[in-house]
Amino acid sequence: MNKLLSFRSVLIFGGAGFVGSNWASHLLKTTDARVHILDNLSRRGVHRNLEWLRRECGNPERLKITVGDIRDAELVQRAVQNASEIYHFAAQVAVTTSVADPREDFEINALGTLNILEAARKSGRQPFILYTSTNKVYGNLSSKQLVLTGQRYCSLDEKGVNESQPLDLYSPYGCSKGTADQYVHDYSRMFALPTVVFRMSCIAGPRQLGNEDQGWVAHFLYSALEGRPLTVYGDGCQVRDVLSVNDLVVAFEKVRAHVEKTAGQIYNVGGGIKNSVSLLEVIDLIENVTGKKLRYSVQRPRPGDQLFYITDYEKLHKHTGWKPQVSVRENMKMIWDWWKQQRTVPEIIPMPQAPQPVLAQVPEAAS
Repeated sequence: MNKLLSFRSVLIFGGAGFVGSNWASHLLKTTDARVHILDNLSRRGVHRNLEWLRRECGNPERLKITVGDIRDAELVQRAVQNASEIYHFAAQVAVTTSVADPREDFEINALGTLNILEAARKSGRQPFILYTSTNKVYGNLSSKQLVLTGQRYCSLDEKGVNESQPLDLYSPYGCSKGTADQYVHDYSRMFALPTVVFRMSCIAGPRQLGNEDQGWVAHFLYSALEGRPLTVYGDGCQVRDVLSVNDLVVAFEKVRAHVEKTAGQIYNVGGGIKNSVSLLEVIDLIENVTGKKLRYSVQRPRPGDQLFYITDYEKLHKHTGWKPQVSVRENMKMIWDWWKQQRTVPEIIPMPQAPQPVLAQVPEAAS
């Protein structure tokens, strides 16, 4: 396996999104890497992230933006050919959408990932590849023994989920992400690509366009601030661990810096036990932090929902020294501060039509 090149040419699929734009900002501010974002801009409001990145980038030659889709294999091949690092965040992210259209979900999450892997393999450059998978690949974890204590479920073994947990793909979304997860892992074994898979829990932080299907912490906060009622599915005692996007960005750097140890590995990444909360506890925290009352109704649980998921990130800590630093309360305050700066909440208040993004020309792939 080739060592990482000293010059960083970073390609971010899904780079206009929440995680991608925060990672791109970090690279532009703290490294001399050239950053290429490829995104189809399908999510409403992400054009603002590109405008933010262009303002932050002091040298416009360091930031290139291509509007395109990972289902376009030829476009992906052209984009990948000069990359020394690839970060794959592009995805269909909602279980509900996957149920409504399983084929599109598969084509984006599974086939799109295969397009990226094949382009990387054919490039001959052995680029570092990091793929963000999901804790949903573990299914609903129905075998975990739980007790209801106050406003949350607690696990009798008091342990989080580590990488030895068997996969139990549940829902078309779980199947497509799990398929991609395994392809990324296997391309390290079969083709010696230095790949890393992050199976992530809930990520939250500034610039998140939270809605009912993704970014639930931000969605709950924005709903309270706007006086909008929301729906809680289940009894609200289900538990998740929440990780700050700032801590996630550090994890990206850590696994790349320790590539000789991390290449070919799968890591569970999340906030851990100290940053675990139930939905009802988050509602209380929002009211405590903001003074705003959150109105909500209760509906039946969604199929496959995990009553209890907390990340055991010990493997990543052992390999890189990483561990979370930002608490849920601190993270909540950072999201609220960002919201106040924006004066509007994306996804909730109607937004003006996005300006036409700048398209970068991607050179033709070598034959």
